[in-house]
Amino acid sequence: MRTKEIRLRRIQHLAHETMDKMNVDGEFIDSSTSKVVIDNLSRALGNLADPCGNYSLEYVEEKIEKAHYLLFKNEKKLKIK
Repeated sequence: MRTKEIRLRRIQHLAHETMDKMNVDGEFIDSSTSKVVIDNLSRALGNLADPCGNYSLEYVEEKIEKAHYLLFKNEKKLKIK
């Protein structure tokens, strides 16, 4: 079982990789894919920003993984369920 810190570091890495790809690749501007990617990232961030500190790590992982997969189409980086 992964520790919370390892899971958060992995989530952070996937989010950074996703945003780097979106900033470098001009093809994602105003595309339907970019809207879904941004929606997933926003939902993950919104969940983490709960002022009470109540967030679901599973939910955040799911949203970040979906955003990353949409851009990279690489299931190897996703966790095996």
